[in-house]
Parts: sequence; structure tokens; C-alpha cells
Amino acid sequence: MGSIKRVLLFVLGVAATALAAPQKSDETAQIISQDFDQQVDGSYRFSYETDNGIKAEETGTLKKATGPDASDVIVAQGAFTYTAPDGTVIALNYVADDEGGFKPEGAHLPTPPPIPPAIQKALEYLATAPPPPQSRN
Repeated sequence: MGSIKRVLLFVLGVAATALAAPQKSDETAQIISQDFDQQVDGSYRFSYETDNGIKAEETGTLKKATGPDASDVIVAQGAFTYTAPDGTVIALNYVADDEGGFKPEGAHLPTPPPIPPAIQKALEYLATAPPPPQSRN
């Protein structure tokens, strides 16, 4: 699957997640504002807000491939907010690109445990070690 397709699927997944957030049980949420702008260069911007407190926005640009085997990718960044069933406001900011993948940030996300010292030392060594010799077939 191409990088553009993966990023587009991710973007649609984020939008679906935000829309699937819990809504008021006694009414159907209505869109109170929305905006979408698509440019011929592949860049875009969208935002929306519903009357039950869901807000989302995203911008994306097309990053041209530089290598012969590389494909163009969409670099996206955005945010969404909604209220969880327990009343907590969930706010998530993210960046999605071909170098780091999907990188979410939010106070509700768990933090990873620290890397053990021995593994950190090995990672630092591997980062400075020369590449292994290439085998000829």
C-alpha cells in the first residue's frame, strides 16, 4: 500500500474516531461549522465543530518523493477535542509523516516507561557504529 494511501487512511480514521466520540444521549449532534480547502498542489486544510463539543482541524501538504523507489506522501498535522463519558476533555494533537509516522500528543495518553540503561547504551553504540559490509550476490 502506498504511503499516500496509508496517510489518507489514517486521516480518515482520526476523523472517524473524533466523530465516534460519545455524544449527548438526548439529541443528535449537529455540525455548527465546517471548512475545507483543497489546493491543486495537493495541500489541504479542514476543520469542523459540532454542537456537542467535538472540534477537529488538520492541514496537509504533499511531500514529493526524492528517491527512485520512494513515493509521494502527505505530511499532516492536526488536532481534535471531545468530552469523554466521565466529563474529561480529551485533546489530541498529532503529526503524521513518512519519517516518524503518526506522532500523537495528549495529556490523556500514557507515557512510555524509561529505556533501561543497558539498552540505551546499546542503542547509542549502534547509532555510531559503521554500517555492516554489504554482501554481493
